Amino acid sequence: MLKVLPVQSKTEQEKLCSICKIKYRPELLMYAASVEGVLVGVCQFITTDKGGVIYDIAVVEGCTVDEKAINEALFVMGRGALNFIDLCGVHTAFYKGNSPDDTLLHAIGFRKNEKGEYEMDLNGFFTDHCH
Repeated sequence: MLKVLPVQSKTEQEKLCSICKIKYRPELLMYAASVEGVLVGVCQFITTDKGGVIYDIAVVEGCTVDEKAINEALFVMGRGALNFIDLCGVHTAFYKGNSPDDTLLHAIGFRKNEKGEYEMDLNGFFTDHCH
């Protein structure tokens, strides 16, 4: 079973950042994804007055879960972070991480803007049925 849950403590967030080999940023929120009870990845993000920003969608190094299941979990986790950002009333999101997987970012819904940044318009994204 796939689970994507918010990380409730900064101590846990710091530990998960270490496991995923990403920079711990205490000002950010975090979701963690697991498949069949095995941690597969994390997502750090924030909402700002200029838009929501996802900084990391990171995989646990050496994860033994099937690659397809990992990719599905990362997709759901990324979309979950975007839905949270949208529900906070912020309707533009950016990805500012170092994901090596443009395919995942594109599947989540990000597109490169004229500045070469990954950006996404969330207006109606989670309420219209065409997405």
